[in-house]
Amino acid sequence: MKKIVLITGTTSGIGRACAEKFGEKGYRLIVNGRNPEKLDSLTEELRNKGFEVLPLLFNVCDRDATTAAVNSIPAEWAEIDVLVNNAGLALGLEPEYEGDYQDWDTMIDTNIKGLLTMTRLVVPGMVTRDKGMVINIGSVAGDAAYAGGNVYCATKAAVKTITDGLRIDLAPTRVRVTNIKPGLVETNFSNVRFHGDNERADNVYKGIKPLTGADIADVAVFAAEAPEHVQIAEVLVLATHQGSGSVVVRK
Repeated sequence: MKKIVLITGTTSGIGRACAEKFGEKGYRLIVNGRNPEKLDSLTEELRNKGFEVLPLLFNVCDRDATTAAVNSIPAEWAEIDVLVNNAGLALGLEPEYEGDYQDWDTMIDTNIKGLLTMTRLVVPGMVTRDKGMVINIGSVAGDAAYAGGNVYCATKAAVKTITDGLRIDLAPTRVRVTNIKPGLVETNFSNVRFHGDNERADNVYKGIKPLTGADIADVAVFAAEAPEHVQIAEVLVLATHQGSGSVVVRK
């Protein structure tokens, strides 16, 4: 029987790449997005590749909508083998004392509370079946703060702690937990952070060959496909000329 993976934030970047990579491995795909047009387009594209796809339209920030969507999953799709908590974002790069309240709320509601909601809804089934895997997409930003990163870095530090706590809680079971911490990945991440300022976003990646969404998806699939007795707890993935969240050598 084919395994089932549920991926949040699937309409772009790392989430989209995860859908493609897991689909190529023969997984049935439950894909999530909050934009109906983008989710429809992705679903059609994946189905045209021969993948089995179930789209779920909801915003992880909305706990009621998230709960209703997950509870609506048909019985033949309900036994989720892998949960990829990918939905997340950064907004703004201002000093903390000049930060935007709404940006803070959105990052906290998405990166922390949305991840927690999905975990609470999906993991109990894994525990009952005594099998499964949770892959959380963290960040190098969770290891140490950088200038202007303040709240975003705090949310990704929370992802690390929440992931570690879940792994401890699940140690009596066969459910595995992985935290993948990417460095510079060229997606729409910076465009979102800078509220659509394309020039500012492009400058983030100038002078360095950044990672791609597919690079991170490869790591996610590798962790999921490891033997059942192997739990890849945490993976830090950086571009070659990136030393940390704040050290990037541009050439």
